[in-house]
Amino acid sequence: MLSLSKNILKKKKESLFYEHYRNLFHETLDRLNVKDLIKISKMIESKMARKNNIFVAGNGGSASVANHFLCDFNKGIKLSSKKNIKPKVYSLVNSLELITAISNDLSYEDVFSFQLENFAKKDDLLITFSCSGSSKNITNVIKLAKKMKLKIICISGFGKKNKFADLSINLNCKNYGVTEDIFSYIMHTTSQFIRSKYQKSNVL
Repeated sequence: MLSLSKNILKKKKESLFYEHYRNLFHETLDRLNVKDLIKISKMIESKMARKNNIFVAGNGGSASVANHFLCDFNKGIKLSSKKNIKPKVYSLVNSLELITAISNDLSYEDVFSFQLENFAKKDDLLITFSCSGSSKNITNVIKLAKKMKLKIICISGFGKKNKFADLSINLNCKNYGVTEDIFSYIMHTTSQFIRSKYQKSNVL
């Protein structure tokens, strides 16, 4: 009887963990302003229409979001628009060789800014995903983007809003997993929103 009670308690604790994560995800998502998502989509669409470059950066799990961003926009939107729009999205975390070379010879703090300096021009767009919003390589690339007169979108989990950004979104969530889940949500929804404009049937 005692072991049965322990089993029930264990299962309850396991269920509580997943319920807590799910609830935190929904609470964070509910705080996300849809108007901000529309602003992101419009800024991206405007840059694509003008053939500007779009650069994306992030560390760790946010780096995978940056690379996924490149995939969904460069392929998905190009196909959905029947090649009328050819996005120029570049992930600054896409080359392991270049990142390790810059880290080794210069500094990890410069891995994004060093690349941006090579490729960016005025009126291009920089998008950063950062849980803390204060990683040195992220703040460095944002400062450089401002200096080079790029448009800037900063999306962070629990950091302060970035004063250099044209649009800065703070999710107010200190859970890295949930934060990165929302980063992916933002990336997917903005991509599909733009794609839906070129498709007869609803992408949903």
